[in-house]
Amino acid sequence: MGKVIVVTSGKGGVGKTTSTAALGAALARNGDKVVVVDFDVGLRNLDLVMGAERRVVYDLVNVIQGEAKLTQALIRDKRLETLYLLPASQTRDKDNLTAEGVETVIGALRHAFDWVICDSPAGIERGATLAMRHADVAIVVTNPEVSSVRDSDRIIGLLDSKTLKAENGERMEKHLLLTRYDPVRAERGDMLKVDDVLEILSIPLLGIIPESMDVLRASNVGSPVTLADEKSAPALAYFDAARRLQGEMLPITVPGERRGSFFGKFFGRKAA
Repeated sequence: MGKVIVVTSGKGGVGKTTSTAALGAALARNGDKVVVVDFDVGLRNLDLVMGAERRVVYDLVNVIQGEAKLTQALIRDKRLETLYLLPASQTRDKDNLTAEGVETVIGALRHAFDWVICDSPAGIERGATLAMRHADVAIVVTNPEVSSVRDSDRIIGLLDSKTLKAENGERMEKHLLLTRYDPVRAERGDMLKVDDVLEILSIPLLGIIPESMDVLRASNVGSPVTLADEKSAPALAYFDAARRLQGEMLPITVPGERRGSFFGKFFGRKAA
C-alpha cells in the first residue's frame, strides 16, 4: 500500500506545483514508484512543469466520470520509468470531481504506487478539500510572508477537521515546506525568518527551498528542478526533503546561518 501525500497551501503562487514535481522526481530517482496527481481542475499546470502537456489525452475527470480507464489517463515520464502523471482537466470545473470518484481513484493509485502525491489547488474550496481528504501526510507549502503564513494556518485547521483521518479521530501528519527563502531579505526584515514561521504554524519543518532562478528555468523547459539541474541549491534542498519523507533524520541548514544553529530545533519538534 502506497502513501498518499497532499501538497497544499492557502495562498496561490507559493510553489505547490513546482514542489510536487520536484519531490515526485526525487522519490522516483531513488527507485520508488511515484504518481503525481493534478487536482487543479480548470487550470492544469502540473503537466507543463513535468513537460508532458502534449501527451495529455485523458485526465482525472475523464476517469472519475467513467469516460476513460485509469491506465489510459496515466502518463509515464520519459526520463524516469517509475514516475507517472495523472493530469487535471482544462475544460471542466471542480464540480465534476465527486467524493466517490476521488476515493476510487486514490484507492486504485494507492495499490499501484509507493507514493501518490496530490497537487492541490490553493484555498479552501471543493478541489482543495477533495485533494486532502484521503491523504496520509500533508505538506504545507508556505512563503516567508505574513499573508502566506496566515493562510497556511487556516489550511492546517482544515487538515485537522476535513480529512478522513480527522473524521476517524486519527492525527494527520503535517510538514512545512518553506519556499522562496532569501536570507538577505529575511535579515533586512523584508520577509519572515524561519523561526518566525515555525512559531506561528507549529508544524515540523520538511525543508527550506531557497529563492533561485534555477526553479524558473526548470519550469520553462518543462522539467522538475530535481531533474533539470541536480546540483542546484533548490534541487539539493528538494532531495533532502524527499529523504526526510522517507524517514531519514537529516539536519536542516537555514541559508545564511551556521549549520548547528537549527539542528536541535528541527529534531526537537514533534510531528503535528
